[in-house]
Amino acid sequence: MTEFLQQLINGLSLGAIYALIALGYTMVYGVLRFINFAHSDVFMVGSFAGFYIAKPPEWFRKLLPNFPSLPLESVWGGLLALTLAMAICAALGVAIERLAYRPLRNRSKLTVLITAIGVSLLLENTGQFVFGAAPKAFPTLFPVHTFNIAGLVIASNQIVVLVTALALLGALQYIVLRTKIGTAMRAVSFNPQAASLVGINNDRIISFTFALGSALAAAGGILYSLNYQAIDPLMGVLPGLKAFVAAVLGGIGNIPGAALGGLLLGVVETFVNGSRFSTFTDAIAFAILIAILLFRPAGLLGKMQVEKV
Repeated sequence: MTEFLQQLINGLSLGAIYALIALGYTMVYGVLRFINFAHSDVFMVGSFAGFYIAKPPEWFRKLLPNFPSLPLESVWGGLLALTLAMAICAALGVAIERLAYRPLRNRSKLTVLITAIGVSLLLENTGQFVFGAAPKAFPTLFPVHTFNIAGLVIASNQIVVLVTALALLGALQYIVLRTKIGTAMRAVSFNPQAASLVGINNDRIISFTFALGSALAAAGGILYSLNYQAIDPLMGVLPGLKAFVAAVLGGIGNIPGAALGGLLLGVVETFVNGSRFSTFTDAIAFAILIAILLFRPAGLLGKMQVEKV
């Protein structure tokens, strides 16, 4: 029983990270009806933003020698690094939407999809040029403790991941359902032409959606790096693909579905990793993707929609 609970906690911790990334996919799809494959590389940029916020490069220290250092291994220092990384990636998300996607908004979905793949490759290669291809050890942002409760070992980083993910998911749900801009987001998602006619600035709402999704990806990048320590410019590829599977599993375009899909995928992957089928850990996500497309294309919480062609 203890082993089962241990695996469950590990799976929920991993699944919470997948959920944060999946939310970015599902929000953009809900508003624009296309998959932003560059989202996984925004996740990578968020990790490096946290890295350099915690450990500024030498040229920055020479330029601003009196700039205060971030207090590492402290709750406030970790929250500050998380917030700044989210702000940086929010700005990056807005820039990507404005420069790469907005000019193609009236083009075919295939054109936009190819552009998204191009932006992804651009971010990956720029990351290798700027950050270097070698992996870097991610600094310890929050205090590290290990709790042993009746044989159940829980790391403080796992608690940070779960609490932060739940707080961000709750904040997102509040924004979407209880605020004016959230109402506007839902209106643009339902009918962008009608939303424009009633005075909603579609461009501003779409930019806000990209900012929000990119900020959540940055949070996922920081939390992922806290647990797995090493970061590199290609680190977003596999987690990004798995988060996309999570979004499809829960129902692409459905926010609670993306969160549920991420948690389920993390739990399933962790249990498979702890079994004799551990060599198939990465493959299980794509097996789930094939199964969900075959038997329930709308996802667990999604609804089938009839489209006119």
